Amino acid sequence: MTSKLSDFEYTRVLSIAGSDSSGGAGVQADLKTVAALGCYGMTAITALTAQNTVGVRAIHGVPPQMLRDQIDAVVEDLGVHAVKIGMLHSSDIVRTVAEAIDRHALKSVVLDPVMVATSGAVLINDPAIAVLVSELFHRVTVVTPNLDEASLLVGRPLANEDAMEVAARELIGRGAQAVLLKGGHLPGNRVSDLLVTRDGATHWMRAPRIMTTNTHGTGCTLSTALAVHLALGCPLLEAVMAAREFVRAALRAGASVRTGHGDGPLNHGYAPYPMRLRPFAPPAATQVGSGVPR
Repeated sequence: MTSKLSDFEYTRVLSIAGSDSSGGAGVQADLKTVAALGCYGMTAITALTAQNTVGVRAIHGVPPQMLRDQIDAVVEDLGVHAVKIGMLHSSDIVRTVAEAIDRHALKSVVLDPVMVATSGAVLINDPAIAVLVSELFHRVTVVTPNLDEASLLVGRPLANEDAMEVAARELIGRGAQAVLLKGGHLPGNRVSDLLVTRDGATHWMRAPRIMTTNTHGTGCTLSTALAVHLALGCPLLEAVMAAREFVRAALRAGASVRTGHGDGPLNHGYAPYPMRLRPFAPPAATQVGSGVPR
């Protein structure tokens, strides 16, 4: 018997993040990543940026009510299986996202604390950093800072792996359920990433550095790929490892390509998956308070 289209649905991932007009980072990179991994991407845009591979020219924040409306419109109709949170430029925007997590009981939430662009531009104001920690760390599944962002969060430079581990545990102590601390900014020919969870488990993941200047949007891509694999039902460590492999393959595929005059993007579409379908469950009446209305 032939299955009807309504027998299946897409795995759905919501990106709450800023827009990158150059397409290499932000919601644009997030949507490319979700699609490449065979899932259905949706967005709630927190800010518009005028940027390219060289730098950020301007940032225009979205009003909190507009962000709230975007999230509500998506969750109440389509539902989501995982969430990636990126650029949150102000305290009010951080609080709006925190309230949405509670209001919709959102699960499998990845927080990428985007603070500084690859070009060096600051993407968050100082008061928002403290609110980010107090309002979001305990509400999300995992926080994914890079070395510079972790340094800002703990208030000191992180020069080696020992310092990374101390900082990751400090962020756990400040409320995070799990921390994926990315060590790509450490010098050397090896990249070391560290996953620490609240139960005390420590997982080091090391690999040879891929020699390329095309790294624009790497953090956005990793956090989104992690959210995708959580949406697909992978345990956290397995999801982290799969996300890292996707990023490394996309870096390799785009290493010799020239895009723009600065740090170019990854090759997100190097080997896309077909859309991954799951059995469709007829929705119950859609109500606020359920991340996936069923």
